[in-house]
Amino acid sequence: MPNITLHQQNGTYEQEVQEGSNLVVLAGVKKLPHLKYGCGMGKCTKCTIRVIAGGESLQEPNWKEQKMLGERLEQGYRLACQLYITADLEFSQE
Repeated sequence: MPNITLHQQNGTYEQEVQEGSNLVVLAGVKKLPHLKYGCGMGKCTKCTIRVIAGGESLQEPNWKEQKMLGERLEQGYRLACQLYITADLEFSQE
């Protein structure tokens, strides 16, 4: 099972997740309670994260991420609601 590591100002949180899990769905069912999110559909950007390690295992940014994040994609930012975890991932969220 993939391991995720979330860094925030108030701490670092690690846990294993099922392969293919969506981060915002996990947050919604309280299995990842520290992740901030809003609409879950790629429209509000409240779930924006910055990938620190493991980004190579993520799918390419979709049109929603390209529209909402633009050039920030090149800096490692992604929308958690659009990601499905298949390998270890380390990321931060402001």
